[in-house]
Amino acid sequence: MVHHVGDSNCINIAIDGPAGAGKSTVARKVAEQIGYVYIDTGSMYRAVTLIAQRAGVTADQTAKLAELVRSLELELEPGEQGQSVFVNGENVTALIRTREVTLQVSHFAANETVREVLGIMQRKLAERKGVVMDGRDIGSHVLPNAELKIFLTASVKERALRRYREVTDSQTVSLAQLEAEIAERDRLDEQRDISPLICASDAVVLDSTAMTIDEVIYAIVKLSRTKMAEAK
Repeated sequence: MVHHVGDSNCINIAIDGPAGAGKSTVARKVAEQIGYVYIDTGSMYRAVTLIAQRAGVTADQTAKLAELVRSLELELEPGEQGQSVFVNGENVTALIRTREVTLQVSHFAANETVREVLGIMQRKLAERKGVVMDGRDIGSHVLPNAELKIFLTASVKERALRRYREVTDSQTVSLAQLEAEIAERDRLDEQRDISPLICASDAVVLDSTAMTIDEVIYAIVKLSRTKMAEAK
């Protein structure tokens, strides 16, 4: 069931939260269940990070980074397994999930031009409504008028544990190390000057520390159905 674009009762759903809260999995499943389009904004920042790393451009080379992000042809294609990401025609979906990218993405995401360029893309993608978008600043900055805003969080310990379970090369990384990295990403995301990670005043806070993924999905789908009914 895919919604008809321009449906008057279609809404936009923003899901924000810190690293490792399970936003992408949850957002993808919610979109699937209500027939909306899922947009993973984190993958866009990861794509910029990957291409910058390849080009040898660091996060503090502001002018070079601005030039790089403006020249990127970035495409998101929804699919069964979530979203495929293409940069200049190349499928980088698997490449943007490496540790090299994960450890650096918060630095690149703090860049003003990067956020500005990607923010414009994100708003364009949501213009037609019927979108579930996840990130750090969707409800507060990218889609401040989203009809439903969720702030999905969990304790640092729990988020590290979830990451640890999904990391295939867990031999190379300890749980304690993941905890430290997640805490550091929180710090970077919360303290950056441009659209920091923040809970919008009108967001519903979901602390998923003691919830299963299915419980989280169910809660958000329920909230979205209520909002859709209101939008009619």
